[in-house]
Amino acid sequence: MVYYDYSERKWQLRCEMCNEEFGGRVAAAWICKECLQEVHRKMDRFMSLISFLRLDPPPSPPVTSSGLVLLQSAVNSDGAFASVPVDRVVLRSRSPVFKAMLATDMEESRTGVIKIPDATPKVLESFVSYLYTAETTLDEDIARDLLILADKYQVDHLKEFCERYMTSNVTYDNAIVSYAFAHLHNAKLLQDVARSLIIENIDMGTLMEREDYKELSEQDPHLIVKLYEAYYTNLARTKDSNVEV
Repeated sequence: MVYYDYSERKWQLRCEMCNEEFGGRVAAAWICKECLQEVHRKMDRFMSLISFLRLDPPPSPPVTSSGLVLLQSAVNSDGAFASVPVDRVVLRSRSPVFKAMLATDMEESRTGVIKIPDATPKVLESFVSYLYTAETTLDEDIARDLLILADKYQVDHLKEFCERYMTSNVTYDNAIVSYAFAHLHNAKLLQDVARSLIIENIDMGTLMEREDYKELSEQDPHLIVKLYEAYYTNLARTKDSNVEV
């Protein structure tokens, strides 16, 4: 909105969403640039949600087998496992991997059973819940395990959901582990955030004494090289900026 600031003796603009003053009019309403960008982000997520929850049309010719498929988890140490029924159309719509399994003469299509050996019963139940509702409760362990499943079965919407959660929880203590995990499972946003935290906030001399650093240098030295490249690139960029000032 527009109002007259008597103390400044001039007209001012105030964002109708955040109620903060800003320097110019954006789009067709009095909304600051930051709020408009947030609106666009929310709209993009909403449209992505609609796309994810949309069901594919039935195959032609239609399948004659049961409309349900059993997803079976790994067996716990006590011998327990989960066997969760899921509609075929949901699996086909959410995952191209499941779609391929159920659209061909593969064992999963004939038996109506898909084994998920890398999921505990709890993780499998969360996975199925997300396939139906695009919602589930996360903690660090569940988010990590669900992202692995989402990456394996190409459930991109779930992968992004877990990645955003994990990104918001990257800290000094878990940055190296998060960096390695993100690289392994193609989680670019998480990898970028973890790498930035490492190179901007951790002294490289101290870093080399950390156990997680030593472990990563043994398991995947290429990632350590990439980390040093990013560190020195950032250092050079910072020096150039200081010279210009």
